[in-house]
Amino acid sequence: MKVVLFCGGLGTRIREYSENIPKPMIPIGYQPILWHVMQYYSQYGHRDFILCLGYKANTIKDFFLNHRQQTYADCVVSRGGADVQILGEQPPEDWRVTLIDTGIWRNIGERLWAVRDHVQDDEIFLANYSDGLTDANLNEMIEIFKKSGKMACFLATRPPLTYHLADIAPDGRVREFRTSDRSDIWINGGYFLLRKGVFDYMREGEEFVAEPFQRLIEADQLLAFKHEGFWRSMDTLKDRQVLEDMVEHGYMPWRVEDGNAPASIRTKALR
Repeated sequence: MKVVLFCGGLGTRIREYSENIPKPMIPIGYQPILWHVMQYYSQYGHRDFILCLGYKANTIKDFFLNHRQQTYADCVVSRGGADVQILGEQPPEDWRVTLIDTGIWRNIGERLWAVRDHVQDDEIFLANYSDGLTDANLNEMIEIFKKSGKMACFLATRPPLTYHLADIAPDGRVREFRTSDRSDIWINGGYFLLRKGVFDYMREGEEFVAEPFQRLIEADQLLAFKHEGFWRSMDTLKDRQVLEDMVEHGYMPWRVEDGNAPASIRTKALR
């Protein structure tokens, strides 16, 4: 299946990095977070990517066009830079990456609308933000979505931060305090599964999870895949530090083979 990734945002909440490079290219370990997202899909056999570019699109294009993984990875340079040996992993050779500049001042819905011709021959395609990682079983998610017959599906996750929620009576009396992880609160974690008919529910200029989602809900065509496991988006510098710490300890749950870590790291990752 084709995978549409939204890579054009300004990344204003992590401005410490995004003023110099686009958010999807912020490194986690030796590779940009975009690479980790693509690696997640690749391990399930989905290697045909469509990148919706925008802010600093040339930086992302340069990464793929000129194969400059050495910018992020450890490497050995010889012959004055003529020979460069990358130490560590590199993108699989069978990745197919379509790079489409969808503009800077566009929302997610507009970016998806801009690449609709590239997925028109696919009955089902995948889509996602380029800054979130999870250990959700993609094969299971796809199987449930296919059986449902719905038009769209998204990964529903718990809020990554813990809040104290107050149950307050109309007269101001507090009936209960509970943490958000004990409540029935779910958020949109991305990792969309979409049928090509989803574009019938969209209008040009609309934010994808606003008006189109409301139409899908009214038509009983939206499915949520509830996931209690690992999920983390890189919205802030703290989020990046958590992910960086995980990689340094060799704990990358978004990879099928990397499911174990010290308890302290697992706990920190879920906060």
